[in-house]
Amino acid sequence: MLIRTHRLAAGIACALLAGTLGVSPTASAQDTSPPPAAATTNATELGKITVTAQSRTQEVQDVPIAMDIVTAKQLDIIAATDLSQTNLFVPGVVVDGSDPTQPTYRMRGIETNDFGIGTDSAVGVYVNGVYQTRSGGALMALNDVARVEVLKGPQGTLFGRNTAAGAISIVTNEPTDKLEGKARVRYGEYGRRYGDALLNVPVNQDLAVRMSFLDNQSNGYLRDAVTGQHYGKDDEWGTRMVARWQVTPDSTVHLSWDHDRLKQPSRMDVGLIPLSSTDLYQRAPFPADPSTWYDPRHAPFFNDSDGGRERRQYNGWTLAFDHGFDWGGFSSTTNYAAYNISHVEDGDGTNHVTTHLDTGVISEGRTLYQEFKLNGSNERVDWVAGASYYMERAKQTSLATVNTDTYDTLAINSGLGANFTPDGTLFHYFDSLLQAFNLPYRLLGDPWTETISNNGHFNSYAVYGDAIWHVTDKLNITTGLRYTHDRKYFDWYTPVRYAPQLDATVDQLDAAGILALAPLLTGGALSADALRAILTQNQIFPNAVGQLVSKDNRWNDLSPRLVADYKFTPDTMGYLSLARGYKAGGYNGTEPGSQFQPEKVWNAELGIKSTFPDQHLLLNASIYHYRYTDKQTLVVVPSTDGLGVPTYQVSNTSQDATGVDLQVQWVPVDDLRLGFNGSYIDSKYSTARVPAGVDANGDALYLNVSGQPVDEPKFSYSLSGDYTWHGVAQGELSFHANYGYRGRMRCNDASVYQGKCALPTNFDLGEPQQRTDLRLDWNAANGRWGLGAYVQNLFDKQYVSGLGTISQSVLGTPYAYVTPPRMWGVEARVKF
Repeated sequence: MLIRTHRLAAGIACALLAGTLGVSPTASAQDTSPPPAAATTNATELGKITVTAQSRTQEVQDVPIAMDIVTAKQLDIIAATDLSQTNLFVPGVVVDGSDPTQPTYRMRGIETNDFGIGTDSAVGVYVNGVYQTRSGGALMALNDVARVEVLKGPQGTLFGRNTAAGAISIVTNEPTDKLEGKARVRYGEYGRRYGDALLNVPVNQDLAVRMSFLDNQSNGYLRDAVTGQHYGKDDEWGTRMVARWQVTPDSTVHLSWDHDRLKQPSRMDVGLIPLSSTDLYQRAPFPADPSTWYDPRHAPFFNDSDGGRERRQYNGWTLAFDHGFDWGGFSSTTNYAAYNISHVEDGDGTNHVTTHLDTGVISEGRTLYQEFKLNGSNERVDWVAGASYYMERAKQTSLATVNTDTYDTLAINSGLGANFTPDGTLFHYFDSLLQAFNLPYRLLGDPWTETISNNGHFNSYAVYGDAIWHVTDKLNITTGLRYTHDRKYFDWYTPVRYAPQLDATVDQLDAAGILALAPLLTGGALSADALRAILTQNQIFPNAVGQLVSKDNRWNDLSPRLVADYKFTPDTMGYLSLARGYKAGGYNGTEPGSQFQPEKVWNAELGIKSTFPDQHLLLNASIYHYRYTDKQTLVVVPSTDGLGVPTYQVSNTSQDATGVDLQVQWVPVDDLRLGFNGSYIDSKYSTARVPAGVDANGDALYLNVSGQPVDEPKFSYSLSGDYTWHGVAQGELSFHANYGYRGRMRCNDASVYQGKCALPTNFDLGEPQQRTDLRLDWNAANGRWGLGAYVQNLFDKQYVSGLGTISQSVLGTPYAYVTPPRMWGVEARVKF
């Protein structure tokens, strides 16, 4: 099913797709199937490609917007199974899929790193024009995909809310009138077993059905040093079914179902502190000394998470109706989706009893989307207008599980225990007294779980219009405006912590009169009631326990767009645009009563698109500047109460950036294609005050980092090359090479505390990243058979992508996230 954007956006997508693949000048938006892997590009036609999208024809270089296209062929070359595996090959864009149920998206230095149902990403992800929630379908397997369109910069007018940084639009293939079937299998390193299959059946002249399936499995590339369990595994199943009914010559109905099932071990948190492998009661030195840390790329891996997992079930149904009139067209898109996820991980990077910490999020939700759209064109104007409604109902539970030994570690490290007991512990001290008197009560080793639950009711309404005014044969003026009304209800409920074994023991101690001895046992520091409170009160989620806290907010937004494009020569077009983006306000699910205002951005952009037919060269470039206000940044905030367990809170900042994008495609000969795609950005905070640890008095320390860099490299780029040999074993042999580079992270004064930049250790956090992928493909002359071999990350470059700072700040056990190692595989294909 084609994406339901207006004709300009569809024209842009198809034009750039055609430019990348080198299809014929008569290609239309309906023809989204990629050519065979061995297809060659007609270099003389590179700058003359035209496409037809919703009855409007454009040459590739007539489209005034900064955009990258990742085609189905390119996804196959790098063996990508989801969007996160396109990193480094789309400069300026980073998709973090280390936690596939809570992915984060970063574009042009803008990222929403909060998790949960209370906030949205600043980069909108769409599948066939339907917005996907981050916990739902934002990082599903790429199933029967025609292309991925990456639109850089705010897309508020064309796509709507939550596209302040940009939009990623996934377009799948739709049913055709041709009987088609194909299948592919991959086998590779670390037990890789991947298969997908497609069947397209034209039932009659008016009805066609398309069915696709994929199964992605692997054994994982990391093992627990004690249990031998595999981590980094893949276990995902996806299917897509779509029917196309040509009701009348002018009316078409599409009905589709998307299903995705993910069932994998938890994320890999690699501990950095050398600890005893036999004494599991050893406590980590506090504070942690970075000079003693492991290099996580070579460290032993331990995971003692109880029920650690990454699971997702997603089902989405879409009904689309299109009807053409003499003056234009009408379309309706209706989507209903339901999802549930379960994410539980080891939160301390060790298997020691005294530092045990599990964290997790369990959520479920359902969404409803409805859009109506009208469009038309004449000699003077090409216009589109529409209205949309979006509804989401979601539930979420955040959890943290420790034990009483862990709380003793917290008591020692925070200094709180020293106020009451000689050895600074709480549970150990009283447990040792019970043992000394041979009393049959134990206080150590008892599990302790705290949760906070949220409900979210979200509604969004929008009306919009966009028109391309043909002022002269060379000059177009585009004007657009979208009005959005958001209403959000959100609540928090924090129950009393769950520790049934400990509660039973405390009740027994109370009944035996032992709690009454608290003043004697603590030298008068604690009364019996105070001791019971310490043993039973919440420590991780201590606010508003037993209370229902709620917020109900409404926000309105106008997002305009103004573009002027001018054709200087038949092969050169320049454009100037001004656009505004909007992201709805939201809530931090672990901070009762918190809320933050909508994010807004203004982006000005100047670009040029040019082709040089005689040199078989395409060159596109743009320079932009944006101002982003009220940016929602999730930060770790130290606690000054109780045992000092830090929390995630949202800090509002503003930032400015100036950047340049450059795209070059060159076809020096028919069988050789070379490409360059680069990005430069200088992104800084205009105003920002963020948490950065505690001061000498134990109070939260906030740093003013205004004017300092945002955590975004200045340079990133990718290089690609493809060459084809003909007449090899009665077929064609193609060689593909891709190289991606992302520069060093730019740090500010608060970056170290937030685990983003370098500490004086034996590994480099935030260093430049590189990746090289190679692929060799053979295709039979009749196109029915194919074989391939590929290697990802040829030079086995692994990088530390970030640190976990929650456990470091209270338990002395930092951990790290590491990118995957080199992987190779082989592939076989068949189709009819």
